[in-house]
Amino acid sequence: MTADLAGSSGTLPLADERDIVQCRAAVRKLAIDLKFSLVEQTKMITAASELARNTVVYGGGGEMRWEIVAQGLRKGLRLHFVDQGPGIPDVELALTDGWTSGGGLGMGLSGSKRLVNEFEIRTKPGEGTCVSVTRWK
Repeated sequence: MTADLAGSSGTLPLADERDIVQCRAAVRKLAIDLKFSLVEQTKMITAASELARNTVVYGGGGEMRWEIVAQGLRKGLRLHFVDQGPGIPDVELALTDGWTSGGGLGMGLSGSKRLVNEFEIRTKPGEGTCVSVTRWK
């Protein structure tokens, strides 16, 4: 990995389907720049796509914040999906495979959690949600 990536960060808006496509492309480029394997790239892009879609569909739009992180000698990609939507009233239920509040398959949150090394949800009903995921190289 090039040293100039360390500490890099940025923000992308998430308002509609075009932004979800842009999010996937940005995560792909970041994962390639970090020299993630093809499998690691695919896992991170898939998680990002699911979480970006949740941000748009259930959160009413928001943004993805990304950062290159380091822990000792290892580097990673951390993504934060932030919205000001209705929040998640029952996080445990929302993380149950097959549960959905809409018309999806109910695999977005739980599936994303399985694809990354670190997963965190901060949410408050009526105030929005932030889902943070990290994948380490």
